[in-house]
Amino acid sequence: MEKEERNNHSNHSQIIEKQEFKGRSLEDALSLAEHVLKVPRDKFNYEIVTEKTKLFGLKNKEIVIRAWPKNDDEENAVANFLKKLMKVFPLDLTYQIKKRNQLVYVVFDGEDKRLLLKNDGALLLALQHILNKISTTKVQADCEFFRRRKEKRLKEYAIQVAQKVKETGQEEILDFMNPYERRIIHIAVNQIPGLTTESIGDGFLKKVRIFRVENDSQKARLNQE
Repeated sequence: MEKEERNNHSNHSQIIEKQEFKGRSLEDALSLAEHVLKVPRDKFNYEIVTEKTKLFGLKNKEIVIRAWPKNDDEENAVANFLKKLMKVFPLDLTYQIKKRNQLVYVVFDGEDKRLLLKNDGALLLALQHILNKISTTKVQADCEFFRRRKEKRLKEYAIQVAQKVKETGQEEILDFMNPYERRIIHIAVNQIPGLTTESIGDGFLKKVRIFRVENDSQKARLNQE
């Protein structure tokens, strides 16, 4: 599974280090992050990378998170950026910003909201990508429940292709996808015993390969590479 560990900060041109931590539960992973980062959990941001329950039960459950220290000076980065952007943006849009569970949610509305959703939400996802570049906290942009509908379609598609791979033994390579789409595919497929995924290519858009593995130990090793 791909690992995207760095995010550019537009204001200071610095690189934000995002470290990965593993545990049998979210609590274990957070405790490890506290120990390594040497700060309490309310002083760092985190995101769940993947959560897997292996074939032999809960004892083999594993959760992986990325964590990075908070920068209090940038808590309003998203709000300040959008306020300036909307003054020059050619679309009539409104937005609400909510922060919950280490995520910043930006929900767009307004007369031109439908244009955000054209071409499978291309403009909405582009805005989300930009917002994640200027924020140290992960940002999710949404409009008209676009994310919920898209995630449902992608999960169903991933499971359909995965079942075909499991039955035939022939790997499948999906079309180019952005990081958000790839992550949904990776998580959905890796919950199926005997199957795993990897991203192929360089740059923002990559393909996803779905293929069989002999056992879960091989699957875990591939996911760590």
